[in-house]
Amino acid sequence: MSLIQKDFNRRLIIEIAIILIIKVVILMTIKHIWFDAPTIPKNFDNQVAEHIAGAPSQIKETR
Repeated sequence: MSLIQKDFNRRLIIEIAIILIIKVVILMTIKHIWFDAPTIPKNFDNQVAEHIAGAPSQIKETR
């Protein structure tokens, strides 16, 4: 009976490892396809500094 239990445990570990490897590959593929470009704007530091300091922006919004 212990031989059957050991074989079952080894098979379960192998199946879980294979599933995890497949998931990591899928997630890396999704990241590479949709999230390959950085999303930080070029003037990020200036925009954040102006927002924190409360300096009025020179761009006027119209509605």
